[in-house]
Amino acid sequence: MRIPLFIAIVFVLSLSPASAHFFPNISSIPPSLLKPNNTAWDAFHKLLGCHAGQKVDGLAKIKNYFYNFGYIPSLSNFTDDFDDALESALKTYQQNFNLNTTGVLDAPTIQHLIRPRCGNADVVNGTSTMNSGKPPAGSPSMHTVAHYSFFPGRPRWPASKTDLTYAFLPQNGLTDNIKSVFSRAFERWSEVTPLTFSETASFQSADIKIGFFAGDHNDGEPFDGPMGTLAHAFSPPGGHFHLDGDENWVINGVPIDEGNFFSILSAVDLESVAVHEIGHLLGLGHSSVEDSIMYPSLAAGTRRVELANDDIQGVQVLYGSNPNFTGPNTVLTPTQENDTNGAPIFGSLWVHVVVAFFLSSFVHLI
Repeated sequence: MRIPLFIAIVFVLSLSPASAHFFPNISSIPPSLLKPNNTAWDAFHKLLGCHAGQKVDGLAKIKNYFYNFGYIPSLSNFTDDFDDALESALKTYQQNFNLNTTGVLDAPTIQHLIRPRCGNADVVNGTSTMNSGKPPAGSPSMHTVAHYSFFPGRPRWPASKTDLTYAFLPQNGLTDNIKSVFSRAFERWSEVTPLTFSETASFQSADIKIGFFAGDHNDGEPFDGPMGTLAHAFSPPGGHFHLDGDENWVINGVPIDEGNFFSILSAVDLESVAVHEIGHLLGLGHSSVEDSIMYPSLAAGTRRVELANDDIQGVQVLYGSNPNFTGPNTVLTPTQENDTNGAPIFGSLWVHVVVAFFLSSFVHLI
């Protein structure tokens, strides 16, 4: 989204920074801060199996969640009736995330809903912006379907501006160790494009402004505490990148095996979120490819920092390839040319990686 300069200046000056929580690794997080996500599951257990025609306490919160991500087009006084609008929204959500399109709040769907995720809308103006579904069965292994998407109007940084600067909100007082996480994240995108990224001391003049905030920070998308909305960012040339200061950010993350105890805890790998958000800052929307950086959700304890073919193909459509890039030769064929609302829209921002925002209004869980 594009913001007039005078609005952008007022916007930056009115933000309230937060003292973020950083930990060198997942084992260093105090037990008192680790909140199992199974409590979120317990809160939604009463909704398990809900389907069209039923009325169950809590469905209004589900509708509000779907509204925030574009699945229900207009805000209203949502009821707890499982009506046609909710069934349609649920089916679209299930299709976007490669779930069985049952139109029922089944266990896999609820488990997916409670994951932390990006706050960008998946549906814009009534049209899904995610090329959902897996490649057709029997399709040649070296000729797959692309699922990347873009913001409406396909915004990108000007062709004349290939060296982008970034700066950190001074009030956050970030250490060099924390800043290096972002440096690595930027490098992953520069390896595959002609773009370069360099840190500058001037926060006001930087192309990309990075800051940690808590709660309502005056951009229309308040943060909600641990394991909800993790971060959000603006599309080019907005350059604003906000992270939730209340999360338990892990600096030197390591892959967490499926089923590992820590995978249910409220620990978030900082680099994984940073790489995703930078994709939005460059103009990429969400992808339905589950191993891609631009996939909207990130399970607790998960580390995902390597660009997938889908991410590379999408960003190279916008900026071209780094002359030194020699990697993957897979031919991707977009199913359609998608524009997505990947970044925050002023007053209705992406939050590029969100879930607990509606959990916290449902019950005091997280």
